Amino acid sequence: MNTTISFEPETLTVEENLLEDILRAADVVGEIYGVENSELSLTLTDDEHIHALNKKFRGIDRATDVLSFAFRESDEPEIIGTDFEILGDVIISLERAKVQAEEFGHSFKREVIFLEVHGLLHLLGYDHMEESERQEMETEQKFIMEKLGIGR
Repeated sequence: MNTTISFEPETLTVEENLLEDILRAADVVGEIYGVENSELSLTLTDDEHIHALNKKFRGIDRATDVLSFAFRESDEPEIIGTDFEILGDVIISLERAKVQAEEFGHSFKREVIFLEVHGLLHLLGYDHMEESERQEMETEQKFIMEKLGIGR
C-alpha cells in the first residue's frame, strides 16, 4: 500500500521503528483485503488537533483516539484511469494512544498499530454501530493483529 505519514503539528515525532511498523501494518492489511495498490494518508497527531477534527466533522466536542475518513464515502469525484484506489485518511492521536496503552497494560506500539488497523477497517467499510458489526470488526482486528505478530 502506498502510505503517506504526516504529523500535525509537524513538531511531533516517533521512533523510526514505529514508522516502519505502521507502514508494514498498512501493507499487511492491503494484502489481506486485496487493496495493496491503494493509497492511504495517515496523520499522527495530538489530542488538541484530533479534538478539533472530531468537533468539526462529527459534532463531538472532545478528543478521540482515531478518526477515519473514507474517500469512497466522500463527495470527491471518482478518479478514472488509474491502477490504484484512494482509501482515505486515518488520524491517530498519539496522546490518546499513550494513555490507552497504559490503561490496557500493553505497549504504545501495540496501541498505535491497533488504532491504525481499526481506522483502516473503517475505510474498508467495517463499522461497529450494531452488535453484529462490532463482533465482526473485532474478529477482523484480532486476525490482523495476530498476522502482524502484535499481541497484548
